[in-house]
Amino acid sequence: MYDVHEHRVLIVGGGLVGLTAALFLRYHGVPSLLVERRATTSPQPKARRINIRTMELFDQIGIGETVLDAARDLSAHQAMAAGPTLARATRLPFTLPGGMPDWAAITPSTACLCAQDLLEPTLRTLATERGCDIRFGVECTEFAQDTTGVTATLRSTDGDTQRILVSYLIAADGAASPIRERLGITRSGRGTLGRAVNVYFHAELSNLVRGREFNLCQIENDRAPGAFMSVDGARRWIFSTSHDIDRPVRDWPRALRIAIGEPGVDIEVVSVLPWEPGMFVADRYRDGRIFLAGDAAHVMPPYAAAGANTGIHDVHNLAWKLAAVLRGDAGPGLLDTYHTERHPVGWFTADQSSVRTADLRTPPHRSTDGTPLADPIAMILGQRYPSGAFIDDSSPHTLTRLDLTGQPGTRVPHLPLPDGRSTLDLPGPGFALLTGPQAGHWQLSKRLPDALSETGCAATSPDASPTEHRADHRIPPRPRTSVHTLDEKWCAAAGITRSGALLLRPDQIVAWRTPTTPADPATAFDSALDRILAEPQ
Repeated sequence: MYDVHEHRVLIVGGGLVGLTAALFLRYHGVPSLLVERRATTSPQPKARRINIRTMELFDQIGIGETVLDAARDLSAHQAMAAGPTLARATRLPFTLPGGMPDWAAITPSTACLCAQDLLEPTLRTLATERGCDIRFGVECTEFAQDTTGVTATLRSTDGDTQRILVSYLIAADGAASPIRERLGITRSGRGTLGRAVNVYFHAELSNLVRGREFNLCQIENDRAPGAFMSVDGARRWIFSTSHDIDRPVRDWPRALRIAIGEPGVDIEVVSVLPWEPGMFVADRYRDGRIFLAGDAAHVMPPYAAAGANTGIHDVHNLAWKLAAVLRGDAGPGLLDTYHTERHPVGWFTADQSSVRTADLRTPPHRSTDGTPLADPIAMILGQRYPSGAFIDDSSPHTLTRLDLTGQPGTRVPHLPLPDGRSTLDLPGPGFALLTGPQAGHWQLSKRLPDALSETGCAATSPDASPTEHRADHRIPPRPRTSVHTLDEKWCAAAGITRSGALLLRPDQIVAWRTPTTPADPATAFDSALDRILAEPQ
């Protein structure tokens, strides 16, 4: 039997990327089903850094404060440290190539550290509370696609099977991605960059590190070199090293005591996980109705948890596009822009992560092989899509510093608004038009309210007609494009005159910039929106 009643998108994989995909789709009104073959979320801390851009996305859908609450144990553990042992380590001065920015001037959000084994359950709870269909202990064993959708076979741990038909599938099934392998999608990049091991252990070290709290602590001795990572800043820790990684599990407590510098400390080793840092980027992020995201699309060294954050940004980009196509508001070509936009970002981020040194004492502008490095803040907030669902205006852009001046294809510049919001709060789930103070003569297209879809395009199966299941597939109509008049300061920051405008996509990306008022604003707006949404001409 087919289940075509509830879901438009199947998400395979219940890690950070899969769970956020479900949340983003829910924000846009798209019913999805997430399946994860494991019985529960990851027991390993793994990725911990939730960067500013990710927090902006969490804030957009109203979960930022909940994530910050989950991260409270590490709120004071942002520093870096180094020394011959943990007991003798001292904090390192934190610097950025361009100096410390005025954070409030560039973002309304706050980055945080939150261990993955805390963040994943938090996201799972949020998704369930918001009505997402989340099923752990369920594996996608088979899938096939055609012009009507994707048929998938799901098998639960008790042996029950279910066959479903969905419109699209998101593969967030990890670095080894069985879905990517079955599709025959190859990967490119620098390949394997070495071998390492992460030792997750419990030890009461809060007194030892008090006053010297850290995110990472580099250990500089010949017997047990490596780095400690704070998981809760008190009892839970990770030690990462590429030295003597094949030692038996029973020998790790002794090595850890050497690195800590306290021979009598009690240690409980929870897990020893060998891993290989490397760069592997899928050559295609899309295969018909199937999309790769997260580690399935790009594997990279764990510089600032770039892989996890980039994966979350992937599905934020994809969610609004799927919603627009499913509503019938956009042409299928809009979905091609997922690869067009996200593949270059995934490649660049993976490559930059591959050449950044792990030595905390090395200046942040120096790479391991001479590759020019982007400014770290620009890499997080300031990347520009080379092409995609926007109208390029050939304006200059750089990654040597944060350069967000309203260029199409970049994240909208943050500007605090009188009501306490940011310009980032204006788009989503619909588009937003930001105009200058002399824009009273702008007349938005009258067709927008009339073109709102009443239903999504129902997927069909051999056993069901589109009409029969249309109500079950209902997706909210296109949100109206909101219009906001901003001041001259904003105009200067966004590269427009007092009568110009920026059109923002639901994902906070500038889609169109008109520095001055077009001769026929409504027609210009209609034409721009049609091009962005890949509407037939």
